[in-house]
Amino acid sequence: MGCAAAWELGRRGADVVVLERAVPGAEASSAAAGILGAQVELHEREGDVDLFVRARDAWPAWARELRESSGLDVGWRASGVLRVVLAGAAVVALEREVAWQRARGLEAHLLDGAAARAIEPHLAPEVVAAAHFPADAQVDPPALLRALMASLARDPRVEVRGGTTVERLLVERDRCVGVQLDEGVVRADATVLAAGSWSSLVPGVPAAVPAVKPVRGQIVLLDERPPRARVVVFGEGGYVVPRGDGRVLCGSTMEHVGFRREVTAGGVHAILTSALACVPSLATAQLAGTWSNFRPHTDGGALVGASPLPGLFLATGHHRNGILLSRVTATAVADAVMAMG
Repeated sequence: MGCAAAWELGRRGADVVVLERAVPGAEASSAAAGILGAQVELHEREGDVDLFVRARDAWPAWARELRESSGLDVGWRASGVLRVVLAGAAVVALEREVAWQRARGLEAHLLDGAAARAIEPHLAPEVVAAAHFPADAQVDPPALLRALMASLARDPRVEVRGGTTVERLLVERDRCVGVQLDEGVVRADATVLAAGSWSSLVPGVPAAVPAVKPVRGQIVLLDERPPRARVVVFGEGGYVVPRGDGRVLCGSTMEHVGFRREVTAGGVHAILTSALACVPSLATAQLAGTWSNFRPHTDGGALVGASPLPGLFLATGHHRNGILLSRVTATAVADAVMAMG
């Protein structure tokens, strides 16, 4: 979120300093699966329809812009998403979701098992129905962060400082005027808080800003050679994200365990059980890696734009949909900052 906002602000002529305690994008951003699941994540939430679809539809142009400004590809692919139901599970909720989306003009299809396997032949025989969202897509988050960082490095208006600890917000006359670092002060007309799950731990953040809490998610990386699976699949307990080059990401847990970054036997077991139930051919894939990180969760949704404290702007609390919402968040934050005058 911080890099995306800096990228957009730099394009608009602002001088920007990005402050990062470690390496920019090394937390939840790079650990995410990168599903641009505007429709598969709606779950009949009326208030999210326009935002989610607008966010997904902004991605093709942004992927091109980042490739032009960095020379790097971010792995954007319109792979489509299938939400599948296995034998014995209720299909009623799936039917209702598809009908709800179609009534709002969105492309969504209710398929039987055979039609679903025509789209993804490696689905399990036990898949009896699926909702198909052909416009949903994916991106490769580590590639995205590399492209963003390369673009920022080429922008003379943007300075990125890694290994820098923000000790607190600087507040003077009831206005945020920058930050106190461990090695000095950075003063600014506008300060953007984009610290993910750690946002509420920055001293000086107003109590009126809703708390951001970490929700741990574990992911398993498989290596399938030759590549077979090609469509993102959501099952009852997780998802499967084929990158197209043999890498397949399987996830993810939802754990309220504070900032404990373990990968657990139970988490890996649950993830693989769900993945193999949906795509059994993955049983022969190589186990290539595991990791975990923290989704920034708030009770009321993402915090974007101006805060209750003048001079402080927010870009945090996106929970499961940070990669999806990154471009529109950057635009909204830049709009708010530039409107400050």
